[in-house]
Amino acid sequence: MAGRSRTREWVERWDPEDETFWEETGAKVARRNLVFSILSEHIGFSVWTLWSVMVLFMGPEYGIDPAGKFFLVSMATLVGAFARVPYTFAVAVFGGRNWTVIAASMLLVPTVVAFVVMEPGTSYSTFMVCAALTGVGGGNFASSMTNINSFFPMRKKGWALGLNAGGGNIGVPVIQLVALAVIGLSGGPRVLLGIYIPLILVSALCAALFMDNLASVKNDTGAAWDAAKDAHTWIMAFLYVGTFGSFIGYSFAFGLVLQTQFGRTPLQAAGVTFIGPLLGSLIRPVGGRLADRFGGARITLWNFVAMAAATAVVILASVRASLALFTVAFIVVFVLSGLGNGSTYKMIPGIFLAKARGLGLTGEEAAAYGRRLSGASMGLIGAVGALGGLGINLAFRQSFQSAGTGTGAFVSFLAFYAVCFAVTWAVYLRRTAARTVAAPSAEAKPQLSYVEV
Repeated sequence: MAGRSRTREWVERWDPEDETFWEETGAKVARRNLVFSILSEHIGFSVWTLWSVMVLFMGPEYGIDPAGKFFLVSMATLVGAFARVPYTFAVAVFGGRNWTVIAASMLLVPTVVAFVVMEPGTSYSTFMVCAALTGVGGGNFASSMTNINSFFPMRKKGWALGLNAGGGNIGVPVIQLVALAVIGLSGGPRVLLGIYIPLILVSALCAALFMDNLASVKNDTGAAWDAAKDAHTWIMAFLYVGTFGSFIGYSFAFGLVLQTQFGRTPLQAAGVTFIGPLLGSLIRPVGGRLADRFGGARITLWNFVAMAAATAVVILASVRASLALFTVAFIVVFVLSGLGNGSTYKMIPGIFLAKARGLGLTGEEAAAYGRRLSGASMGLIGAVGALGGLGINLAFRQSFQSAGTGTGAFVSFLAFYAVCFAVTWAVYLRRTAARTVAAPSAEAKPQLSYVEV
C-alpha cells in the first residue's frame, strides 16, 4: 500500500488533511489503528479500575473499613494520573504501535500480582502496592489518545477521539459487569483476574499485528515542552478535571457510596454501579460529534450547567436518604460527564489549530502545528484530569469520616462545576474572547473563537 512499509511498522508519509490521500490510503489505515487502540485502551481502563470492584469482594474478614477502601481506590487513581505524563511522551519515543504493545503487556503486572495476594490476612500495605500498580492502566489513555489524534484529520477528530476514549472508558462498566457475574455465581476475586489475564495477552498481540507507527510523530518530544508552556493546556486540564475527573472518580466510588451510605450488599451495589460508567462511556462520542457541529466550548459550557443541576438533585436525595432518586440522579451525572469528556477533548486540537492560524500559518503547515501541540498537550490534560478522580475519592473519604454521609462531598463538587462554567465562558465564549485576530502582530496574541474550538 502506498505510503506504508511492508512490515506494517512505520508509515513514512502521513497527510490526513489531504482529502485524496485520506480517501485512497489514510482512512483505512486510521480506522484499523483506531479499532485496536480502542481494544488496548479498553483493557487498560478495566485494569485501572480493578480495585473499584475488588473492594466489593473485601468483606469484614479483610479488616478494612470504608475509609481504608476509599484510600485504596484513591491510590489507583493517583498513580494512573501521573502515569499519563510519561505515557504521552512514549508515543514520540517508541512509536504508537510499539508503545501500545509495551503498554498492553505491562497490564500483566498488576493483574498477576493481585491474583497472588488477593486473600484475607494480606497486609493493607500490600493491597496499597497492588492498587498503585494498576495505575499503568490509567496511563494507556494518554498514549492512545495522543497516537490516534495524529491519524485523523481535523474534521473527524471529535468523533474519532470520542470513539477511542469512549471505547476505552467502557472498560470500567465491563469489568464491573464481569465482577457482578462472578459475585452472582459465588466466585472469588481470583476468578475475575483469571478472566482478564488472557485478554491482556490478546490485546498486546493484536497491537503488534495490526497497528502502525507514524514516522512524523517519532522523536518529537520537544512538543510536550511547548505544550506545557501554553496556558491553554492548563486551562483545558482544569476543565477536564470537571468532566473526566468526575467520570473516573465516580466510577471508583459509586459502589462504595451505595454500600456505605445506603447499606447495599456487594451484589446489590455491583448490580447498579456499572450503569453510570456504561452510559457515560457510550455517550462520549456523541459529545465529540456535537462539538464537531456546534463548537466544543459551547457544548462544554452548557454541559457544566447540566452537571451542576444533576448534582443538586443528588444532594437533595442524599439529604432525604432517597436511594431511588440518588441512583437516578447519580447516573445522570455520569452521562453528562461522558458527554463533557467528548466535547472538551474536541476543543484541544481546535485551540491549537486556531493558534497556528493566528501565527499566520496556513494549510498543512497549520495542521501540522496543531497536530503536534494538541497531541502533546492531551497527555498532560489527561493526567491532570485524572487527578480530579483522586480529589473525588479523597473528598468522599473525608465526608464519610466526618459526617457519615457523602453529602458534603457532593456540595463541593457542585461548587467546582460552577467554577468550570465560569472559566469556559470567560476564556472561550466571552464576547471579547470570541474574536479571532486576522493578522497577528508582534505584541498581539491570537484570540480564539468557540466556532473553532
